[in-house]
Amino acid sequence: MRARSIEGNRQRLDGGAMYGNCPRALWEKWSPPDARNRIELACRALLVETGGLRVLLETGIGAFFDPVMRERFGVEPAEHVLLASLEAAGAPHESIDVVVLSHLHFDHAGGLLSAWREGKESELLFPRARYVVSRGAFERATHAHDRDRASFVPRLAERLAESGRLELVDGERTAALPDAFRFTFSEGHTPGLMLTTVTTPRAPITFASDLVPGVPWVHVPITMGYDRFPEKLVEEKRALLERVASEGGALAFTHDPAVAAAFPKRDAKGRFVAEGAMAVVDWM
Repeated sequence: MRARSIEGNRQRLDGGAMYGNCPRALWEKWSPPDARNRIELACRALLVETGGLRVLLETGIGAFFDPVMRERFGVEPAEHVLLASLEAAGAPHESIDVVVLSHLHFDHAGGLLSAWREGKESELLFPRARYVVSRGAFERATHAHDRDRASFVPRLAERLAESGRLELVDGERTAALPDAFRFTFSEGHTPGLMLTTVTTPRAPITFASDLVPGVPWVHVPITMGYDRFPEKLVEEKRALLERVASEGGALAFTHDPAVAAAFPKRDAKGRFVAEGAMAVVDWM
């Protein structure tokens, strides 16, 4: 087995939205904002190769936005970075067997689409892959609430279903993946958020998605303004951190611009912190 972090396009979102009710005096030390109050965020994936199977956890934001929306969300560059990163890793998108999506917000699923071209509809990528999504996340995307409707790519969920390769899951396992993969679910950020834990020879690693998007959010009280139920998310996060720490496992971060993964531990005061920060994951 080999697990590697894979870089995608980066984006910039409002710092206040990303840190909820945390005062700017605190969060600007962790994430320095630009002149428009936006902070830099990675959109990182995790590639796992095992038993001849290539599995990609998440696809990031990609490059499907038109120039106006790309500028609004600070998406850089215009090219589809995830595709180039997969090529460089020797695993082009055409060779991926399974794509697992934690949920269908555009900065997690937009990478499923080809880069924007004027006058042309983006194509659905990963032509041989099975798309694995939780049933709750799929239903949220197809019946979005006014609060988060803009977070979804129009018709992406329907296109996944039309591909004939969509698998909806609501349990710990799926037949599409070996037993080294297991799922847990969260509702605080968005209904049906699916976290994937991979048992590797080094340690279990959990793709934390938007439940713990980066190192600052390992601190249990820190939530995002985008979270549907912040108090519920705090409880779910605490449970995740306790479980991962007890297993000696790591968290893979999708949005942290500098840290791809770290090990959650309790400090002398009993608070969770991120130790052993890794800029890149490459475990064999």
